Amino acid sequence: MHLAVTDLACARGGLPVLTGVSFRLEAGQALILRGPNGVGKTTLLRTLAGLQPAMAGEVDFPADEGAYASHADGVKLTLSVTENLAFWAAVHGRQLDDAALAAFDLTGLRDRMAGTLSAGQKRRLGLARLAVIGRKVLFLDEPTVSLDRAAVGLFADFLRDQHLAQGGIAVIATHIDLGLEAPELDLTPYRAAPDAAGGSDEAFL
Repeated sequence: MHLAVTDLACARGGLPVLTGVSFRLEAGQALILRGPNGVGKTTLLRTLAGLQPAMAGEVDFPADEGAYASHADGVKLTLSVTENLAFWAAVHGRQLDDAALAAFDLTGLRDRMAGTLSAGQKRRLGLARLAVIGRKVLFLDEPTVSLDRAAVGLFADFLRDQHLAQGGIAVIATHIDLGLEAPELDLTPYRAAPDAAGGSDEAFL
């Protein structure tokens, strides 16, 4: 299991955002993406996950092992916590394990309708999907939005003690210290030269 990125160039709306990005991660490793707002962290993650084409370069990891999680919680408000997770497990041909509920402190909320949860609880539910889908390579865009300190700790524990410990890989864009022993990659040096027509579309970076 590995994730290899070689001389990758990314664009948004046809405008270059990043060029020459290269790194390699093996099973059990994570990478933290750093850089100011608008540098291209989201664009890079979406390109790595295959949600948009690269301008140049290569991204190599086992087919059907990637999963992208953005700011959206991705929960169905009219379903309960358990029903939401059971749905995502079934989509990926898996059974819901109660350990996913426990990992994100959702056991006591298992029968609550998602629409009645607080923002932080919805976020924990959205992140709990990562524990049930079984994907090994996670691309995570500001995953701790709306989480309090305790919930950030739960998420960090999941990444370290479950996902990475079981041979997973994670690339994470975050401004929060998750306490992981992981290298950081500052994307600032890889930023493409400003476009003469007006630069990049920062709304999607």
